Amino acid sequence: MYLNPNWRILTVGDGDLSFSSAIHNHLKPYLLVASTYDDATTIEQKYPDNALNNLKAHNVEVLNGFDVTNTACWQSLDGYLNSFDVVIFQFPLIPAFVGREAFENNTRQTSMNVLNRALLHQFIKYANEYALDKNGPMLCYITSKDVKPYREWNIEGSLNNGLSAEYLGQMPFDISRFEGYKIRNVDRDKHVKDTSGITYVFSPKTMNTHTNELSAQLKKPAYLTPNHCPLCRVGPYMANEDETKHINAKKHQQMLHLESDWQQWLNDFYN
Repeated sequence: MYLNPNWRILTVGDGDLSFSSAIHNHLKPYLLVASTYDDATTIEQKYPDNALNNLKAHNVEVLNGFDVTNTACWQSLDGYLNSFDVVIFQFPLIPAFVGREAFENNTRQTSMNVLNRALLHQFIKYANEYALDKNGPMLCYITSKDVKPYREWNIEGSLNNGLSAEYLGQMPFDISRFEGYKIRNVDRDKHVKDTSGITYVFSPKTMNTHTNELSAQLKKPAYLTPNHCPLCRVGPYMANEDETKHINAKKHQQMLHLESDWQQWLNDFYN
């Protein structure tokens, strides 16, 4: 992940605030504002080893109870409205619903796959509308794991449909560069295994408007090129029969179903 110390950085959904703390300690950015979905009391209870007080002691503003799907939270940025260069969402995931009834009520109309995509879509949308400075690079970073179910969200494909922010490319996330950062379980104080992470980059500004340092790190995977299936990340096909066989395969049909559900959510959201 490329970060410029001259950037103004907003982190969102930083569970125990260890990522924000690592940025503060090792990058010393021009401006850093951290935010969490949980309120301060919940953070203290859920993550005894948190960085909340440490950040405040170093005059880093922390916004608690910040829901990226709620426009009122973005509007409450007050003096920070449209003043950031990059907004970062690390390993986002919808919290588990407590109890079977809660799960069924929340997934009756859609799936967890769509709910997670919707979370990220709204993050990009509202970050561009309320947080990012139109005169800056206007970057949204989403770091996610390259395993199921995360890789089934089609982050580099249809996630940003309907948005002005384009997918510019991706870069590896090297956790060793962020000493003290612990990838926490979204619901409890548990350190999640450091599986390989990928940072996906979105911006309404074209690649050639960004710094050479950032552009040099951004790549687009081969599965987004012709003769591949971008949904299933397979290819290249050796022959037409290979493509036909893949298209008819159960896995591909499942991915098409997820895409159909996602397009339905987008239609409902914008209509």
